[in-house]
Amino acid sequence: MKLKIKYITYGAMIAAMYTALTLAFAPVSYGAVQFRVSEALCVLPFFTPAAILGLFAGCLVANIFGGNGIYDIILGSLSTLLAAYLTYKIKNRFLALLPPVIINALVIGTMLGVLYSLDITAGILSVGFGQLIVIYGPGLLLLYVIYPVKNRLFRGVLSKYRK
Repeated sequence: MKLKIKYITYGAMIAAMYTALTLAFAPVSYGAVQFRVSEALCVLPFFTPAAILGLFAGCLVANIFGGNGIYDIILGSLSTLLAAYLTYKIKNRFLALLPPVIINALVIGTMLGVLYSLDITAGILSVGFGQLIVIYGPGLLLLYVIYPVKNRLFRGVLSKYRK
């Protein structure tokens, strides 16, 4: 029972952080070209599976406030869910950063290309570039800051076998 409460609490905190960061940086979080600072949190599933649903919920709520409608609410949230799950499954901390970049570049880039009548390749490259900067900038920094203290920070909800 105690473990379930911890998972739900961690997931809710991550969802709130994702939503708050997306909304705080709204001018660059939505639109034809996206640069979501909140995507740096996509490294968290490497440490705890509680982050998977937390990121999904945070993205879902953030996309409700965005201007890209139902497509972004559904596709954007599901792509974050898939990327978070794959990040959790990958045991290598450097390779674990790739799913959010690749999945979001392909899914969100294609969706934005269609929604804004842009070249789909340009949409994929644009989203991919933004993801690379956020994931391998602040996201990598977050990974390095959390890694040494992961056992204390995620006590009870830490993934096994993380080296």
